[in-house]
Amino acid sequence: MSSALSRSLCRVLTRHRATSSFLLGEHHRVLQSPLFVPVMTLKTTAALRAEPKKKKKVDPRRELVLRERMKKKLKKLEKVPPEFIPVEDLITPAKYLDETRERSAPRLSFEESERRALLLKEWCRYKKNQHMAEVEAVELALEAQREALEELKLESEELYQAALKPDPLLFPFTHEGPAYTPANTKYYAPDGKYNDITKVYTQ
Repeated sequence: MSSALSRSLCRVLTRHRATSSFLLGEHHRVLQSPLFVPVMTLKTTAALRAEPKKKKKVDPRRELVLRERMKKKLKKLEKVPPEFIPVEDLITPAKYLDETRERSAPRLSFEESERRALLLKEWCRYKKNQHMAEVEAVELALEAQREALEELKLESEELYQAALKPDPLLFPFTHEGPAYTPANTKYYAPDGKYNDITKVYTQ
Protein backbone atom coordinates (compact mmCIF):
# COMPACT_ATOMS: atom_id res chain seq x y z
CA MET A 1 0.00 0.00 0.00
CA SER A 2 2.80 2.40 0.87
CA SER A 3 4.63 1.62 -2.39
CA ALA A 4 1.50 2.30 -4.44
CA LEU A 5 0.94 5.56 -2.60
CA SER A 6 4.51 6.69 -3.19
CA ARG A 7 4.25 5.84 -6.90
CA SER A 8 1.05 7.85 -7.31
CA LEU A 9 2.59 10.83 -5.48
CA CYS A 10 5.67 10.61 -7.71
CA ARG A 11 3.51 10.69 -10.84
CA VAL A 12 1.50 13.68 -9.59
CA LEU A 13 4.63 15.62 -8.64
CA THR A 14 6.42 14.90 -11.92
CA ARG A 15 3.38 16.00 -13.93
CA HIS A 16 3.06 19.19 -11.87
CA ARG A 17 6.77 19.91 -12.29
CA ALA A 18 6.59 19.30 -16.04
CA THR A 19 3.64 21.64 -16.50
CA SER A 20 5.28 24.36 -14.42
CA SER A 21 8.54 24.05 -16.37
CA PHE A 22 6.65 24.22 -19.65
CA LEU A 23 4.89 27.40 -18.58
CA LEU A 24 8.02 29.09 -17.24
CA GLY A 25 10.27 27.97 -20.05
CA GLU A 26 13.07 25.43 -20.22
CA HIS A 27 15.88 27.92 -19.53
CA HIS A 28 14.25 29.51 -16.50
CA ARG A 29 14.79 28.15 -13.05
CA VAL A 30 11.81 26.25 -11.63
CA LEU A 31 10.20 28.01 -8.69
CA GLN A 32 10.55 26.13 -5.39
CA SER A 33 7.25 25.56 -3.63
CA PRO A 34 6.14 23.26 -0.84
CA LEU A 35 4.81 20.82 -3.45
CA PHE A 36 8.27 20.21 -4.93
CA VAL A 37 9.50 17.70 -2.34
CA PRO A 38 11.82 14.77 -3.12
CA VAL A 39 9.94 11.52 -3.25
CA MET A 40 12.51 9.73 -1.06
CA THR A 41 11.70 12.00 1.89
CA LEU A 42 8.03 11.04 1.90
CA LYS A 43 7.11 8.51 4.57
CA THR A 44 3.85 6.85 5.38
CA THR A 45 2.57 5.59 8.71
CA ALA A 46 0.06 2.95 9.60
CA ALA A 47 -3.52 4.03 9.87
CA LEU A 48 -4.57 4.60 13.47
CA ARG A 49 -8.15 3.59 13.95
CA ALA A 50 -9.43 5.06 17.23
CA GLU A 51 -12.55 6.70 18.47
CA PRO A 52 -13.26 8.89 21.50
CA LYS A 53 -14.50 7.21 24.62
CA LYS A 54 -18.21 7.23 24.97
CA LYS A 55 -19.54 8.85 28.10
CA LYS A 56 -21.59 6.52 30.20
CA LYS A 57 -25.08 7.71 30.87
CA VAL A 58 -25.76 7.68 34.61
CA ASP A 59 -29.20 6.60 35.65
CA PRO A 60 -30.58 8.88 38.42
CA ARG A 61 -32.52 5.96 39.91
CA ARG A 62 -29.33 3.95 40.23
CA GLU A 63 -27.64 6.85 41.99
CA LEU A 64 -30.51 7.03 44.49
CA VAL A 65 -30.25 3.28 45.14
CA LEU A 66 -26.49 3.57 45.77
CA ARG A 67 -27.01 6.46 48.17
CA GLU A 68 -29.65 4.51 50.10
CA ARG A 69 -27.25 1.58 50.40
CA MET A 70 -24.50 3.84 51.70
CA LYS A 71 -26.87 5.31 54.29
CA LYS A 72 -27.84 1.81 55.49
CA LYS A 73 -24.15 0.83 55.79
CA LEU A 74 -23.42 3.99 57.78
CA LYS A 75 -26.30 3.23 60.15
CA LYS A 76 -24.94 -0.29 60.71
CA LEU A 77 -21.47 1.08 61.43
CA GLU A 78 -22.90 3.56 63.93
CA LYS A 79 -24.53 0.72 65.86
CA VAL A 80 -21.22 -1.12 66.27
CA PRO A 81 -19.49 -0.08 69.53
CA PRO A 82 -16.14 1.70 69.06
CA GLU A 83 -13.07 -0.47 69.35
CA PHE A 84 -10.37 0.39 71.82
CA ILE A 85 -7.06 1.59 70.45
CA PRO A 86 -4.52 -1.20 70.95
CA VAL A 87 -1.49 -0.53 73.10
CA GLU A 88 1.33 -1.84 70.95
CA ASP A 89 3.81 -1.87 73.81
CA LEU A 90 1.78 -4.60 75.55
CA ILE A 91 1.25 -6.74 72.46
CA THR A 92 3.79 -9.49 71.88
CA PRO A 93 4.78 -9.76 68.19
CA ALA A 94 3.67 -12.94 66.46
CA LYS A 95 7.22 -13.97 65.54
CA TYR A 96 8.08 -14.29 69.24
CA LEU A 97 5.10 -16.59 69.89
CA ASP A 98 6.52 -19.35 67.71
CA GLU A 99 7.12 -22.38 69.93
CA THR A 100 9.73 -23.80 67.58
CA ARG A 101 12.09 -20.93 68.48
CA GLU A 102 12.70 -22.23 71.99
CA ARG A 103 16.35 -22.38 72.91
CA SER A 104 17.33 -25.75 74.34
CA ALA A 105 19.35 -25.67 77.56
CA PRO A 106 22.90 -27.01 77.21
CA ARG A 107 23.59 -30.32 78.88
CA LEU A 108 26.05 -29.92 81.72
CA SER A 109 28.34 -32.55 83.13
CA PHE A 110 28.01 -33.69 86.75
CA GLU A 111 31.18 -31.85 87.80
CA GLU A 112 30.01 -28.58 86.22
CA SER A 113 26.56 -28.76 87.85
CA GLU A 114 28.16 -29.44 91.27
CA ARG A 115 30.57 -26.52 90.82
CA ARG A 116 27.70 -24.16 89.96
CA ALA A 117 25.64 -25.35 92.94
CA LEU A 118 28.55 -24.75 95.34
CA LEU A 119 29.19 -21.34 93.77
CA LEU A 120 25.51 -20.40 94.27
CA LYS A 121 25.63 -21.43 97.93
CA GLU A 122 28.78 -19.42 98.48
CA TRP A 123 27.15 -16.37 96.84
CA CYS A 124 24.11 -16.73 99.13
CA ARG A 125 26.35 -16.84 102.22
CA TYR A 126 28.22 -13.72 101.01
CA LYS A 127 25.00 -11.74 100.47
CA LYS A 128 23.67 -12.84 103.87
CA ASN A 129 26.83 -11.65 105.62
CA GLN A 130 26.64 -8.34 103.74
CA HIS A 131 23.00 -7.81 104.77
CA MET A 132 23.74 -8.62 108.41
CA ALA A 133 26.68 -6.15 108.40
CA GLU A 134 24.42 -3.40 107.02
CA VAL A 135 21.72 -4.09 109.64
CA GLU A 136 24.34 -4.03 112.42
CA ALA A 137 25.78 -0.74 111.14
CA VAL A 138 22.30 0.84 111.11
CA GLU A 139 21.59 -0.38 114.64
CA LEU A 140 24.92 0.99 115.90
CA ALA A 141 24.19 4.36 114.27
CA LEU A 142 20.73 4.53 115.87
CA GLU A 143 22.14 3.60 119.26
CA ALA A 144 24.85 6.28 118.97
CA GLN A 145 22.21 8.83 117.95
CA ARG A 146 20.01 7.95 120.94
CA GLU A 147 22.95 8.28 123.37
CA ALA A 148 23.95 11.63 121.79
CA LEU A 149 20.40 12.98 122.17
CA GLU A 150 20.28 11.93 125.81
CA GLU A 151 23.57 13.68 126.54
CA LEU A 152 22.33 16.76 124.65
CA LYS A 153 19.11 16.79 126.71
CA LEU A 154 21.15 16.85 129.89
CA GLU A 155 23.20 19.79 128.59
CA SER A 156 20.43 22.00 127.08
CA GLU A 157 16.70 21.45 126.58
CA GLU A 158 16.53 24.07 123.78
CA LEU A 159 19.24 22.36 121.73
CA TYR A 160 17.54 19.01 122.31
CA GLN A 161 14.19 20.34 120.98
CA ALA A 162 15.96 21.95 117.99
CA ALA A 163 17.67 18.64 117.20
CA LEU A 164 14.32 16.81 117.16
CA LYS A 165 12.87 19.19 114.55
CA PRO A 166 13.02 18.06 110.88
CA ASP A 167 15.76 19.61 108.76
CA PRO A 168 14.20 21.45 105.77
CA LEU A 169 17.53 21.48 103.91
CA LEU A 170 17.89 17.69 104.08
CA PHE A 171 15.29 17.10 101.36
CA PRO A 172 14.79 20.39 99.45
CA PHE A 173 11.20 20.71 98.25
CA THR A 174 9.45 23.71 96.77
CA HIS A 175 5.78 23.95 95.87
CA GLU A 176 3.83 26.71 94.16
CA GLY A 177 0.09 27.16 94.52
CA PRO A 178 -2.43 27.91 91.79
CA ALA A 179 -1.73 30.94 89.61
CA TYR A 180 -4.00 33.95 89.29
CA THR A 181 -4.67 33.25 85.58
CA PRO A 182 -5.64 29.85 84.13
CA ALA A 183 -3.26 27.95 81.88
CA ASN A 184 -3.28 28.63 78.16
CA THR A 185 -4.95 25.60 76.57
CA LYS A 186 -3.69 26.43 73.06
CA TYR A 187 -0.06 26.71 74.12
CA TYR A 188 2.16 24.13 72.42
CA ALA A 189 5.18 23.35 74.54
CA PRO A 190 8.27 22.86 72.35
CA ASP A 191 9.84 19.44 72.89
CA GLY A 192 12.75 19.92 70.52
CA LYS A 193 13.25 18.25 67.15
CA TYR A 194 11.91 14.73 66.88
CA ASN A 195 10.17 12.48 64.38
CA ASP A 196 6.58 11.84 65.37
CA ILE A 197 5.77 8.22 64.45
CA THR A 198 2.56 8.00 66.46
CA LYS A 199 -0.06 5.98 64.61
CA VAL A 200 -3.47 7.60 64.24
CA TYR A 201 -6.44 5.23 64.44
CA THR A 202 -9.78 6.14 62.92
CA GLN A 203 -13.01 4.57 64.12
